[in-house]
Amino acid sequence: MHPHESLIREFYAAFARRDAEAMARCYHDEVFFSDPAFPRLHGEEARDMWRMLLARAADLEVALEEAGADAEGGRARWTARYTFTRTGRPVVNRVEALFAFRDGRIARHYDRFPFWRWASQALGPAGRLLGWSAPLKWVVRRQAAEQLARFRARR
Repeated sequence: MHPHESLIREFYAAFARRDAEAMARCYHDEVFFSDPAFPRLHGEEARDMWRMLLARAADLEVALEEAGADAEGGRARWTARYTFTRTGRPVVNRVEALFAFRDGRIARHYDRFPFWRWASQALGPAGRLLGWSAPLKWVVRRQAAEQLARFRARR
């Protein structure tokens, strides 16, 4: 197994056991992370996003379904099952991840998932109706950024 694949597996094993510090150690100091809810996070911001999400995740289950990597980059397919805190609605989010590496750590991490599908589960009827729209995505991103800023201010 390539060391980069081992690193991806280590990252998701830490995620599954809710160990944000072990996840953070997998990231390069200058890591860049992006997903539909938290676009364009850098360095400690990305680490703090995982710390925040894990700190408030009461019933999170993470399953790594597939991972692979070589010297050029890596991929993973994983699923998160949890209750969305704001609405109390159950979510099953299937995510495709892409990775780039530097100095034996994750330097770029992109998570992709269908926002409409996530919004339909997390937000219910409003998400089903408006999950395809840019304004709803902007609201979710703004709320996520505000939550992350509040979390970081308390650290």
